[in-house]
Amino acid sequence: MSFSDSLLHHSATELAALIQQRKFTSTAIVSFYLARIEALNPSVNALVQVCADTALADAWAVDRAIAQGEYGGVLQGVPFTVKDVFDTRGVVSAAGLVDRAHYCPQHDAVAVTRMKAAGAILLGKSNCPPGGGGGVTDNPVYGATRNPHALSHGPGGSSGGEAAAVAAGLSPLGLGSDSGGSLRIPAHFCGVSTLKPTTGRVPNTGVFDHPGGLSDSRSQIGPMARHVEDLDLVFRVIAGEDGHDCGVIPMPLPDMPPQALNGLRVAWYSEGGIEPIDTCTQVTLQVAADLLAGAGAVVRQAFPSALRNARDITERYWAMGKGSGAQAIQLLSDWDQFRSAMLGFMADYDIILCPVDAAPAPLLGTARPGLFSHTLPYSLAGWPCVVVRAGTADSGLPVGVQIVARAWHEHLALGAAMAIERALPFAR
Repeated sequence: MSFSDSLLHHSATELAALIQQRKFTSTAIVSFYLARIEALNPSVNALVQVCADTALADAWAVDRAIAQGEYGGVLQGVPFTVKDVFDTRGVVSAAGLVDRAHYCPQHDAVAVTRMKAAGAILLGKSNCPPGGGGGVTDNPVYGATRNPHALSHGPGGSSGGEAAAVAAGLSPLGLGSDSGGSLRIPAHFCGVSTLKPTTGRVPNTGVFDHPGGLSDSRSQIGPMARHVEDLDLVFRVIAGEDGHDCGVIPMPLPDMPPQALNGLRVAWYSEGGIEPIDTCTQVTLQVAADLLAGAGAVVRQAFPSALRNARDITERYWAMGKGSGAQAIQLLSDWDQFRSAMLGFMADYDIILCPVDAAPAPLLGTARPGLFSHTLPYSLAGWPCVVVRAGTADSGLPVGVQIVARAWHEHLALGAAMAIERALPFAR
């Protein structure tokens, strides 16, 4: 295996260990990814800002510190990228908007600050739709991002640039945001892994159009990576109160993801009246369900009927500013009833295995009707979700599955995703 092949094969978790063991230098790793960006980004258009000079300077400083026996955080020397809605000190943060095309923040978003405090090195910023919301990653400032698996197809949105960057090997890991599927849809379309943590886990402070608190109670930021173990590592770095986002709940971090799934109660469904899915997605879900059962989980087909109400609640939420106070109160009551019904369903299960979308990635510039139908409900519930690749369509496009756990139980969804990843070679 060549040096470059080795770097792409290793997870960010492994890279951090190898840097500290002085088997790889941070400078070599950062230089490798910068070379890939120069070669591949023009065709994919995943990254809209590249911090080459500062990244190399930071990498050199890491190598010098390690040579002197000074060891930093758990991501020391590992490069990362972030969606362009995250404020980044001294780096343009346009969020795909013309009126922000030259906006250069004076401070980092809290999650970026925490990544840097853990030793990670900012490599660049990834493309997004205007304002950071929507299912197609294209904007008047930077143009469209393409899917690395097929340049004629899109990466989804709204964290489509981040998913494309990770899938193309332009970055080992990154941060995105999700209000209804904006991490999960692109991860599925691009064949990478992502975690949308429990709502209230990670501060949204410094993320454009994500004020946090009650007015932003569907949104959550989270990691993307090619390896599930990196999701867990980054999650533990960025989670926790910041003294500003009042929506963050002071909950302890969960246990580490379980290595064994014996007795884990899994509900799975492929149909249920939300949005019909194609054959390859049905087959992929069946394969994933069988893998979990083979790993010791107790797997049953079951569908939470409350999911059929999620689209209506979401559409009323979007229109809440145009309605009356009575309509807003009724919406909040219906939302509470939805959450209660979902909790009742989960009394018998630990996780849910379900579709991410109805099919693999669509053609560039298009979004299927019903996009987000399979992801929106779990944003309303506020529950953690992991997406991991579990199949391949006849077209060669990747197919992911969504694994959902109750609030504050990220470790269970991550453990199941790790089991699927271990069993399927292309998942790594």
